[in-house]
Amino acid sequence: MNFTLTQDYLDLFSEAVQNQNADFITSQTTILHSADISAILDELETDECHYILSLLPEQVRADIISDLDTDIRIDFLQTYAPSQVAGILDYTDSDDAADILNELPIKMREEVISHVEEPQDVMDLLHYDEDCAGGLMAKELVTANINWTVVECVEEIRRQAENVEKIYSIYVVDDNDVLLGRVGIKKLVLNRSNTKVADIYEPDIISVYSYQDEEEVANIMQKYDLEAIPVINVNKQLLGRITIDDILDVITEQAEQDIQAMAGLSEDVEEDDSVWLLSRARLPWLLIGMVGGMIGAKFIGLFEGQLIAVPAMAFFIPLITATGGNVGIQSSTLVVQALADTGGLQESLWGRLFKSFLVALINGFVIGVFVLGANVLLTGGEIILSLVVSFALFCVVIIASIMGTITPLILNKFDVNPAVASGPFITTANDLLGLAIYFSVAKLLFSMAV
Repeated sequence: MNFTLTQDYLDLFSEAVQNQNADFITSQTTILHSADISAILDELETDECHYILSLLPEQVRADIISDLDTDIRIDFLQTYAPSQVAGILDYTDSDDAADILNELPIKMREEVISHVEEPQDVMDLLHYDEDCAGGLMAKELVTANINWTVVECVEEIRRQAENVEKIYSIYVVDDNDVLLGRVGIKKLVLNRSNTKVADIYEPDIISVYSYQDEEEVANIMQKYDLEAIPVINVNKQLLGRITIDDILDVITEQAEQDIQAMAGLSEDVEEDDSVWLLSRARLPWLLIGMVGGMIGAKFIGLFEGQLIAVPAMAFFIPLITATGGNVGIQSSTLVVQALADTGGLQESLWGRLFKSFLVALINGFVIGVFVLGANVLLTGGEIILSLVVSFALFCVVIIASIMGTITPLILNKFDVNPAVASGPFITTANDLLGLAIYFSVAKLLFSMAV
């Protein structure tokens, strides 16, 4: 069921909580997904959330808390006793449990771990950075020894699968837990019970090391269309697996960061954050843009004589700056997208610049001719001014396109988020370049005309 949370439904739900109408709450939560229930809890008070969760099965309760927004979850869990939090984590996948523990204050984290029934899996994950493969992986997976028969393998799968919600692959290991390959359930079903796993497993398997960056893991899973990928250590021993739902979270988070960087937001913020946090995230690039604008105004002042001689030149300043900004953003966006998709560009730097130059030549020529014709009609035959604007636009398109291409590549080379190049940085830089080109071309052509 595709659930949409409306204010009327939220009011109805809140009223049921206030009246402690357990029948209504139970009937509604039974048909809702845990993520939808989490969306409802995000809008309710803490004591109301406690009452709702007390009516739900342990597994559902754990799924809901895993889906809660991080800030809300931290505040919410601190109202529970450590033993109660540990009870919730016992029904949570190891990777989610480790993430939740890392969010808690250190003292409470230690107290919770002391109450967890089987803390070793979670403890193994806590020492990994959250943005690497080890921090993404879960310990729950199904393995089979290469020396087993099919019947032994099936029995072990039944035993291990009690703790695994989704079985994407059965990983084949040796006596030292070294990853050798995988075997499909279809092969286990179709082969005789005394067939050895060694005779039917697939040795070619894609895996990642625990230290690899989460973006690199996401690129690998996207490239090979994988639903899950095993994680190994430097000795090739199997440690865990990363599933597609965790990678979707990584991709979504990265996309949000790129969008915010392109918009000139210096921090990871959301609309419901505090006024101070939102202001702090927006101010840096606004100040940089303002400084760029002031430099641009000062730059225009250097050509005051030309503006006095030909006042009509001022009419085209917004056209020059807007065109440069738009072209730069278009070029940088394509490069950022290519970097995000492949982790690098397949073409060489010079090949990329040459292609960008050819595209800019075509676009600049078309724009220049269009503006030349339009200016001749609008200015009543001011040929020199029309030529100045058209030729300046042609040059601006080429320079802005090259700037938009090379800037994200340079930033990526120095491990700076290249999406930053697609925001105010490119716009401000191209505004100044556009004005410089415009007035330089004007000075040159007007001097030649005289």
